[in-house]
Amino acid sequence: MTLAIDVRDLSKRFGTLEAVNHIAIQIEQGHITGFLGPNGSGKTTTLRMLCGLLTPDSGEGQVLGLDFPREAEAIKRQTGYMTQHFSLYDDLTIEENLTFIARVYSLDHVRRRVTDTLQKLGLAERRKQLAGQLSGGWKQRLALAAAVMHEPKLLLLDEPTAGVDPQARRDFWAEIHQFAEDGMTVLVSTHYMDEAERCHEIAYIFNGELIARGTAGDVIKQSRLVTFEAQGPRADRLAGDIADRPGVEMVAPFGAALHVSGTDRTSLEAAIEPFRHEPWHWTEVPASLEDVFIQLMRENGGQKAQMAA
Repeated sequence: MTLAIDVRDLSKRFGTLEAVNHIAIQIEQGHITGFLGPNGSGKTTTLRMLCGLLTPDSGEGQVLGLDFPREAEAIKRQTGYMTQHFSLYDDLTIEENLTFIARVYSLDHVRRRVTDTLQKLGLAERRKQLAGQLSGGWKQRLALAAAVMHEPKLLLLDEPTAGVDPQARRDFWAEIHQFAEDGMTVLVSTHYMDEAERCHEIAYIFNGELIARGTAGDVIKQSRLVTFEAQGPRADRLAGDIADRPGVEMVAPFGAALHVSGTDRTSLEAAIEPFRHEPWHWTEVPASLEDVFIQLMRENGGQKAQMAA
């Protein structure tokens, strides 16, 4: 196994805020890793440290075979970074934006590189269109083109599909998997659970700490979360009657159905037993990734509150 990222003890503090708290990250070359966590959990700070845009308070290891963070400038030259918000020039065309980026990176054969990138990302027919006139999906595609034009070995994406339509998201992920197939390593932060499931593995960060890691299936299995689904007339209305019963850790309506979850099977079954009659029908269903992440957030949030107390 060749590791593209092998960093330990990575941390960053802003005043009294511990944005990233001594985490370790290992990512295999050519893998897509989904970086998940609530807003303010430290995802963006971690990405910016890994690509050399932010100096860590501590941390050591290797990124792309280079010493981290001592060789930050060399790492930066081999990394593509796509920010959460569109950061190219609205008053330049697609082609002009890419030409500018090529010159920033001091790339050779600028015209050829820009043309090749336009073709590869499906932007050739829109090359003369102003970036400010593009829809969210096309802006996203342009930003991705700018991030990969210098042929980086590592691609860092910060919530790249926020605000774009489902088809644009699907097309975007097809491109990402093609890059990974060609050997590029990708670390992408996202709030979309369906996108997390498209990754080879996921890492969940909360309050600056890495609290879960593995494939989506591994993380779900490790949670030990048991979920029952109630279906029937107004099953979702049972939430108020069930939520506070012993053994119930989460209650979530899914359309007209209701999901009830907990880690203690015996207590959970006792909690729903009074409601296991007509007109409702109960079945055990697999826990979703969303269920697991909400559970992780609540568990670790509770630990933080107890520690603060």
